[in-house]
Amino acid sequence: MRIGIVCPYSWDVPGGVQFHVRDLAEHLIERGHHVSVLAPADEDTPLPPYVVSAGRAVSVPYNGSVARVNLGLMSVSKVRRWVHDGDFDVLHIHEPVVPSLGLLTCWAARGPIVATFHTSNPRSRAMVAAYPILQPALEKISARIAVSEYARRTLVEHLGGDAVVIPNGVDVGFFADAEPRAEWQGDTIGFIGRIDEPRKGLPVLMRALPTILAARPTTRLLVAGRGDEKEAVATLPAELRERVTFLGMITDEEKAGLLRSVDLYVAPNTGGESFGIILVEALSAGAPVLASDLDAFAQVLDGGTAGELFVNEDADALAAAALRLLGAPERLAELRERGSRHVRRFDWSTVGADVLAVYETVTAGRGAVAPDDRVGLLGRLGFARD
Repeated sequence: MRIGIVCPYSWDVPGGVQFHVRDLAEHLIERGHHVSVLAPADEDTPLPPYVVSAGRAVSVPYNGSVARVNLGLMSVSKVRRWVHDGDFDVLHIHEPVVPSLGLLTCWAARGPIVATFHTSNPRSRAMVAAYPILQPALEKISARIAVSEYARRTLVEHLGGDAVVIPNGVDVGFFADAEPRAEWQGDTIGFIGRIDEPRKGLPVLMRALPTILAARPTTRLLVAGRGDEKEAVATLPAELRERVTFLGMITDEEKAGLLRSVDLYVAPNTGGESFGIILVEALSAGAPVLASDLDAFAQVLDGGTAGELFVNEDADALAAAALRLLGAPERLAELRERGSRHVRRFDWSTVGADVLAVYETVTAGRGAVAPDDRVGLLGRLGFARD
């Protein structure tokens, strides 16, 4: 099968959607399919052979974060050429309502389109306001996937229609087989995420840390991710700052090793999460997980049976739960065992098969879908029929 996948966010800046697109593409290629990924990327960005750059991205606020997307006029011809030259059996567009390549591709597409919705945002006024503009593109979508029940709910409430829920996938074996790192072992708590993005929750963990260190002075916090390290520890008493080790950006192999090494992985995210891929990666590596009780996180952790939950944004609750777990080796072992069993449902062997089943459904009844012929804005962008 010839499959075209559209990633809305810049390949330069790692994130959950980019990782999902990358891993899905590589899973499909390993199974003999021809896959091409279209994504924003700077000229000097090293790209895998299956990724085609649509040009540089710009930063825009989106869903409580900053997204690097591409909707420039220079991208219009690149999208049209990629769609034409690819001669795809199916196009798989991620986040088609984001003002980026997915929307352009919907307008240009001929043939079956599958769309995956990642965003969970129950109060998106922007999505509601943009619906009249989005509707013609969304009507061309043949099948919809949501990565969680909460992403599906956002889709239903704001855009109508429905979607099948297929979670993000993880190569469970990659994390399970990683080698622990001796320097990251021994009374350690792990955190991975953009440290200068408040919704990832590092400030909540920093507020909890003095209580944790008062009871367990030898505990260390390992932080991986980009951001201002000095600002991140600014609220900590000076004498405690040496208990925080910043690792900066780490490779996938280092991430797996970190998750295999820590005594406890903490996900203190405060909102805007539709799934929680880092939780699945941590469970795959056998790390006991303590996470904020976001709906999406509770779903990933099977309501708290595959990992423990604390009250969102409550630093005292986080500290109390962390101390209880770090002081109970038997409970940590139980969480490792439960998490390792639970996470198998997220392996690409299962998730990839589910995605392929959607592709096969839409291609079985495929019919030509013409590009959007409307005049006006789309015509000026170059999508009107030649």
